[in-house]
Amino acid sequence: MSTLSDLVYAQGRATEADIEWLHRLAGDGQLLADLAFADIVIWVPTEDDSFIAVAHTRPSGAATLFYRDIVADRVRPQWRTQVREAFQSGRIVDSASPDWFEETPTRVRAVPIARSRGAEAPVVIGVLTRHTNLGEARTPSRQQITFNDCADDLFGMMSTGHFPDLSAPTSPRRGAPRASDGLVRLDVDGMATFASPNALSAFNRLGFQDELEGESLVEVVTGILPEKRQFDESLPVVVTGRAPWRADIEARGVTVSLRTIPLRDRGTRIGALVLCRDVTEIRHQEQELITKDATIREIHHRVKNNLQTVASLLRIQARRSHTVEAREALTQAMRRVSAIAVVHDTLSEGLTQSVDFDDVFARVLKLVAEVASAPNTRARTHSIGRFGTLPSEFATPLALALTELVTNAVEHGLAGQEGDVEIVADRSGDKLEVRVRDTGSGLPEGQVGRGLGTQIIRTLIQGELGGTIDWHTIMGSGTEVTIEIPLRYIERRKS
Repeated sequence: MSTLSDLVYAQGRATEADIEWLHRLAGDGQLLADLAFADIVIWVPTEDDSFIAVAHTRPSGAATLFYRDIVADRVRPQWRTQVREAFQSGRIVDSASPDWFEETPTRVRAVPIARSRGAEAPVVIGVLTRHTNLGEARTPSRQQITFNDCADDLFGMMSTGHFPDLSAPTSPRRGAPRASDGLVRLDVDGMATFASPNALSAFNRLGFQDELEGESLVEVVTGILPEKRQFDESLPVVVTGRAPWRADIEARGVTVSLRTIPLRDRGTRIGALVLCRDVTEIRHQEQELITKDATIREIHHRVKNNLQTVASLLRIQARRSHTVEAREALTQAMRRVSAIAVVHDTLSEGLTQSVDFDDVFARVLKLVAEVASAPNTRARTHSIGRFGTLPSEFATPLALALTELVTNAVEHGLAGQEGDVEIVADRSGDKLEVRVRDTGSGLPEGQVGRGLGTQIIRTLIQGELGGTIDWHTIMGSGTEVTIEIPLRYIERRKS
């Protein structure tokens, strides 16, 4: 299915600001559908004087009219005149008589979507239609009447460019309140004129035992909040209905999230809607995740410290060794432990269990600087391409394998001479290919070393990463090692 942006762009008549406005409005589509107890559809004009649906939201508390999605469909003939009139006149247009849709009586309202442009007059960029199912008509409750009034207020604000409000925060936190979770309507003085049963229950759990209607929401919240307790700085303007912000109330171990939508009539504030939701469990889960992330980061940090301690002990032991073989073996072990420590150090700095391997490898290359500065050897290392992000369980073996390969290229390929070691990373959709090549003396074709380093490389690449590795001599001079790792294998292991 095409996205809203794709559909709007395809018509060639909208600006970036128009699309942002429509995205904001579509983000509140569920609120409008729940308040109106009706399907909500957003239409934008096409080049041939018609309209195309770019967003559709079904109500959660009423039967939908559209069992099949109508996004990307052209406006139906029975709605076209009404939608066009709303778009051209900038006024709300109601159907003169019930409209029939698939043998169901409906009532349609067309609302112009006007985008505010600061001091300039708002410009109509689309039309929103409300499709009410009359087949289930019954005597409306007080809550349904109030919800419909709230929807009408928002539709009126929409037609004058006052809704959505660009000063409202984007990307709401998990557990953002909805109309069905609880709704309090405030007048211009902040007095509650209506409170849904769910809203009253949420405030009861916070410790307020009376009726909300007729009370000042500021005074109610002030009486609930514990003394000498820090609270959200945005809370005062939220509970007075003066700003379209969000805030949390915490009392008696209960957390209620509030979202305020100021109501305006042609720019003059007439009250506000306050949506509320008990998010106690959600906040507990978020806190547990934060604690878990912090614990994991601390573990990685301690593992890194312990590995660095082991590397330091190996370095000290190497310096005290009396034989060249023992000194080289301990130095190589120190380098391998340090490579693993680099991965854990990177993991300790982030919230995810994946690492930017380009950063890891840049630090790994520093580990071979000591080898490259050996007597009679001058090696220059170059890295080309990008590795991208890898899960931690694959970053460690790859970092260790590349450390071995680069070290071998310097120690054996360029021993006693000057040259370059080039590492080329090529990541595509289904595999990661890494080539390590040097300008050294090379090795006889088909003859690969049998030392511990080679065994480690084979075990890590073939066993741990499910990849392949190939050694061969470059035409003329030098050695090239090619590693291929299937990314689909990595993704399967991650899941």
